[in-house]
Amino acid sequence: MPNRTDRADSPTSHEPRSRPAAAAAVAFAFWITMAGTTAPTPLYPVYGEDFGFSPITVTVIFAVYAIGVVAGLLAFGRLSDQIGRRPVLVAATLLSVCAALVFLAAGNVAVLLAARVISGFSAALVTGAATASLTELLPQDRGVRPATVALFANMGGLACGTLLAGILADAAPSPLRTPWIVILVLAALGLVGVASTRETAAHRSGFTFRFQPLHIPAEIRSDFLRSAMTAGAGFAVLGVLTAVTGLFLGTVLHERSHSLTGLVVFTAFACTALGQLLVRRIKPDAALFVACLGLILAAALIALAMAVTALAPLLIGAAVNGLATGIALGHGIGGITTRSAPQHRGASVSTFFAILYSMLAVPAIGVGVLIRATSLRPAGEIFSAAVALLALTVLLSLARAIGPVTAPIRCARIAAFARNKR
Repeated sequence: MPNRTDRADSPTSHEPRSRPAAAAAVAFAFWITMAGTTAPTPLYPVYGEDFGFSPITVTVIFAVYAIGVVAGLLAFGRLSDQIGRRPVLVAATLLSVCAALVFLAAGNVAVLLAARVISGFSAALVTGAATASLTELLPQDRGVRPATVALFANMGGLACGTLLAGILADAAPSPLRTPWIVILVLAALGLVGVASTRETAAHRSGFTFRFQPLHIPAEIRSDFLRSAMTAGAGFAVLGVLTAVTGLFLGTVLHERSHSLTGLVVFTAFACTALGQLLVRRIKPDAALFVACLGLILAAALIALAMAVTALAPLLIGAAVNGLATGIALGHGIGGITTRSAPQHRGASVSTFFAILYSMLAVPAIGVGVLIRATSLRPAGEIFSAAVALLALTVLLSLARAIGPVTAPIRCARIAAFARNKR
């Protein structure tokens, strides 16, 4: 008699229609779960006014989300391999629903912190389970590739969440309630969608709780660390933009539009997705050079925006940082999946993202401390200089690794690539 897994994975007469529908349900649940994690961004200034907290509190509220993601990745990164994709997707979207409810009921900072932790766990659970499920539902050799669908669900959700919340906060009544009602309804639809799908995992090992050990693959150690530091520098900028863009626009540029805050962060995350697609057109040995140069340029633009109090350099800097971050992220994940030992790839990917989300959280808190010690503009300039210095350090490390003879040739190729793109 066939067991439960066999029945779930056996083909049926409805499979050609059911698989695309199931993939759409999983992609939507992935999208709305990630959207819920960035929806608070344009609302932070309103929360600050209503609850009476300082900029450093905003950065802490943001940072606990990243801490929740890291804890979730390390504790439950392998959960969908153990118990199946469907129950983990249901749990992730259920947590997204819970986070929206907690935000909806929030009346103080403690409740906001709890909502952000729940959001972090939802993101940690959905990322691996949804990506694996899409890989199993969509054929690799036809139409759009599963990795591309997962990319746009993930980064598209991060980008759209902040824009959707900003538009709703401007256009609809009750800016701290309406966005969460919409997110709640969409997350509930996502929950119904994944609950109605079938299990796609052919093999399940059974649940055993243990923290995922960190693992840096020895065979690509140098490239892994350089990729993590480059992408991490970009994530640090994404984190700070997500945490304090509303504060900058409101207190420095005197722009009270929540939609504008959402647009800046939307641009950063959308370009991160674009950068991950662009990396496929760049030679692997040039990708980190391009990414580091992009991060340095982005840091200069963001510092310029702080110095002259202008929106345009901030928006362009967010776009350039997103592209550079996406290139570094795509290069790092590509190296892990193609060049590291198969038996350690799961741990290596978890380690890579643990580094990135740590760098998303810690610099944001540091900027909050700087804002309290000085003010927003000098804090932004100091942070931009630190990001540029980190990118320059990786760039010099790359130059030393390839040697003084081939470095000029590599730089000439990168310059030619940039001219061709123009």
